[in-house]
Amino acid sequence: MKKLLMATTACTLVASAAFAESHASEAKIGIILGFTGPIESITPAMADGAELAISEVNASGKFLDGVTLTPSRADSTCIDAAAATAAAERLVTTEGVVAIMGADCSGVTGAILSNVAVPNGVPMVSPSATSPALSTAEDNGLFFRTSPSDARQGAVLAEILAEKGITEVAVTYTNNDYGKGFADAFASSYSGTITLSAPHDDGKADYSAEIGALASAGGQALIVLGYTDQGGKGIIQASYDTGAFDTYVMGDGMYGDTLFTELADALEGSIGTVPWAEGAGADAFASITAAAGINGDSSYTRESYDAAALIALAMMKGGAASSDVIAANLLDVANAPGELILPGELGKAMEILAGGGDIDYVGASGVELIGPGEAAGSYKYYTITGGAAETVSFK
Repeated sequence: MKKLLMATTACTLVASAAFAESHASEAKIGIILGFTGPIESITPAMADGAELAISEVNASGKFLDGVTLTPSRADSTCIDAAAATAAAERLVTTEGVVAIMGADCSGVTGAILSNVAVPNGVPMVSPSATSPALSTAEDNGLFFRTSPSDARQGAVLAEILAEKGITEVAVTYTNNDYGKGFADAFASSYSGTITLSAPHDDGKADYSAEIGALASAGGQALIVLGYTDQGGKGIIQASYDTGAFDTYVMGDGMYGDTLFTELADALEGSIGTVPWAEGAGADAFASITAAAGINGDSSYTRESYDAAALIALAMMKGGAASSDVIAANLLDVANAPGELILPGELGKAMEILAGGGDIDYVGASGVELIGPGEAAGSYKYYTITGGAAETVSFK
């Protein structure tokens, strides 16, 4: 009789644990971004954007019968793969996150994907990892991104230069997966002459040697495919100090209000591209970020909001706060068919999903995921005037 009671008790405990796990009151989402490193000036707004979506879901009171989403931050450093992997491992094994919003820079994103996400079955939605190499990474269906690949951005930059009649350029790129992939994509699309394409390292105090080589090669403009707070900024400062170039063409990693303000004289008249959107979704995002006191005009803030929103909506679609449910349902909530969902409408989306309906999440960046979780996306072509970026057109 005692053995029977013990067995019955054990079964009851197992059943209770399983019930508690399936009806957990909290689900954690990892927010892993480069809070230190070469893009540290833009990542706070990115994290704020992601957490705004999470707060919106919680405030609705309609998420999975009372489950609360909790963000857990970690530092990717942007460039240190070992540190990023360790941070992601902590999120998964210690914090117990069911998904990762991030990472940001392409190299650390690939490291986290292969070393942490895939082995643990945890989906990732990056707002800003744009290397073309990530399109073919072995991801077991766990990697998604809300920003388009640099395979397209390289072509967009080449198109802009052709429109402006710039037929000869020098190129410098940050010496990592992002920089190399972007430089290759640009070179394959550019019909003009590249006088020199050379890498630069982040974190150096002096870039005079790099600028000396680029200046010797010459060109009508210097293409800078780097980061706003370190290498790219240092390259432009060194060039300005020596008068090597007076026109710069910048990739998305260089978009930052701090850079534009601090190097306003050097950058006057220079141009660049950054993933961006226009239309009803962008307008709605501007409204909700203004109300929340968040800088909605910072780069990748939109894509971060969308990444976190997609994670939550995928859980709602599948009816559980689990990694496998997110991976299985994310593409469904991101694309047609279904009712269009804009920023600020996550509560409405959850009502539709709870009723068995379909949604097509448009979000702040005009979300449309193609292929294996790739974003179609659009780019803002801008020029620097008076220390600020002015939109020329969208491409």
